[in-house]
Amino acid sequence: MVPSILGQIMHGQFILHRKHIHSRVLILVVLPVVFLSSAWAGTTTTSTTSTHTSISESPKVAKKLSHHHSRPLAHSATHHRKHHYYERFYTSSFTDDNTAGDLSAGEDAVVRSAAVDALGNMNGSVLAIDPDSGRILTMVNQKLALSEGAQPCSTIKVAVGLAALSEGIINKDTRVKIGRSKITLTYALAHSNNAYFEELGRRLGFDKVSHYAQQFGLGELAGYNIEGEHLGTFPTEELDAKLGGVGKMCSFGESINLTPLQLGAMVSAIANGGSLYYLQHPGSPDELQSFQPKLKRALDIASYIPDISEGMGAAVEYGTAHSLRYNFSEEQVLGKTGTCSKDGTRFGWFASYANTQHGRIVTVVFLRGGRPTYGPKAAEITGRLYRNLYDHSFFAANVPLRDHPAGTLRGVSQ
Repeated sequence: MVPSILGQIMHGQFILHRKHIHSRVLILVVLPVVFLSSAWAGTTTTSTTSTHTSISESPKVAKKLSHHHSRPLAHSATHHRKHHYYERFYTSSFTDDNTAGDLSAGEDAVVRSAAVDALGNMNGSVLAIDPDSGRILTMVNQKLALSEGAQPCSTIKVAVGLAALSEGIINKDTRVKIGRSKITLTYALAHSNNAYFEELGRRLGFDKVSHYAQQFGLGELAGYNIEGEHLGTFPTEELDAKLGGVGKMCSFGESINLTPLQLGAMVSAIANGGSLYYLQHPGSPDELQSFQPKLKRALDIASYIPDISEGMGAAVEYGTAHSLRYNFSEEQVLGKTGTCSKDGTRFGWFASYANTQHGRIVTVVFLRGGRPTYGPKAAEITGRLYRNLYDHSFFAANVPLRDHPAGTLRGVSQ
């Protein structure tokens, strides 16, 4: 009976009245019967010869079936699920006492107080420098500030930008193609664009990058007879190409160790027009009275400082260092942030200088820790430092800072 009915169906001879069931449902119901019947026939007879006629669905049904079968299986979605890398940190971003062991008898007491208050309980160091002499006004958490330092992260971009300007590879208005965009030095510094500085690094090549890094004081002691100062290192060979080569060195500072003092000395040279001074940290009021600036070398960067400064100013105005302006916006500040991590510790850098009609001050904030530690946080701390100084009339009097003894500020009697 079943084979007879199936034969009629295949030859279009079996007709079901509309009132019984819709034809599309009939096909879906009958198809399993067809397959079962075929299986039954295959196990009960060996001599049956059948004629196969193709059955096609109506366009609407075919579309629905196609949509149904195109849905991904649950296990396939699980198999292709993206795995997000979760970095673990083992260094605390906070500490009980940042000032333990500091020697501050020859420091500027008001600048030190402002820096200690701004840093709070963050695990880090604050360095303040008079760029016109190299005098360290204060160094909070001297143990960390004088250590071998850490990867400079994106602060290395300042040195790379100066090198590219010096070599004529770019000028302030040169647009470098990065992906689908063409961006300038100002934009790249403001937003810390990694691909831009990787490209500059490749165009410069390792030898040129190394040459300018050494000129700017990387890889050598920044201080003059500062007890306990460690040497930050600049590699003698290019980073392995598998790890990013010179491009990664110029965007993240890979394979480079930079100290707060080295970074402070370089930014001081930008602030003062090109004089790289030895940094000096007077240990007592007597040493301060006999203090004399010591020039390490003159850098031929004066004509490029306006171009690099524009980008550093943009970083504070609307870029990665905008958090500084949460606390301070009365005077122009130019700077560069840096954030990266290594071996379970995240680093947050911000180097800057306040540029006013009454003089300049350079600051470096260096933080170590976990997730709460990053460059914009260092910029925020710097904003608090400048706010504290401003509230003590630091930017009010037109008197060279180095002429003041310890414990005094411009226009402030102690």
